Amino acid sequence: MDLYIDTANLDEIKQAHDMGILDGVTTNPSLIAKEGVDYTKRITEICEIVKGPVSSEVISTDYEGMLKEGREAAKIASNIVVKLPCTIDGVKACKALSDEGTKTNLTLCFQPLQALMVAKAGAFLVSPFIGRLDDISQDGMDLIGQIRQIYDNYGYPTKILAASIRHPKHMVDCALAGADVATVPFNVIKQFMSHPLTDIGLEKFLADYKKQFG
Repeated sequence: MDLYIDTANLDEIKQAHDMGILDGVTTNPSLIAKEGVDYTKRITEICEIVKGPVSSEVISTDYEGMLKEGREAAKIASNIVVKLPCTIDGVKACKALSDEGTKTNLTLCFQPLQALMVAKAGAFLVSPFIGRLDDISQDGMDLIGQIRQIYDNYGYPTKILAASIRHPKHMVDCALAGADVATVPFNVIKQFMSHPLTDIGLEKFLADYKKQFG
């Protein structure tokens, strides 16, 4: 299972990269706006740190605009993945860019037929948002399971990228359900190596050693 970080903050990306567990990065207009930096400049900086897939999202909502932005984004670096919305225009742009050899990530997926359509259009990644489904009293993990079964039934190579992960249990459930990738905020990534018994055990080991050997 690949692990991406969901951020546009360079310090967070560097810290995750230094852990040796980072496979890629996802961003979106909200995350980059939060950093208050030029969009292209920040994507370029991220690609200099991370050699795995870096998703750069378009802001156009029409086919021609998405195609233009996607082609420009693909020029930034060889590891750019153009992030498009799960809409009719998005799936059209996905098909066109995929045919040109540009990888795409179809985002804001909330139901299995969206995932089926973008797979047919050649998407490299599809991003179901599990946390946002949980927010409206649906079980986001059901969507991961449905997409996994559909892709396995028909042999689609599109990877399932679990997004909107809010806590470690989401991550465990995604791994058990067979998600190919998960994109996670840095504060949640840090929780993956946290357990109170680890802390207690380490403290005891050190206390016992100090007691015996000073």
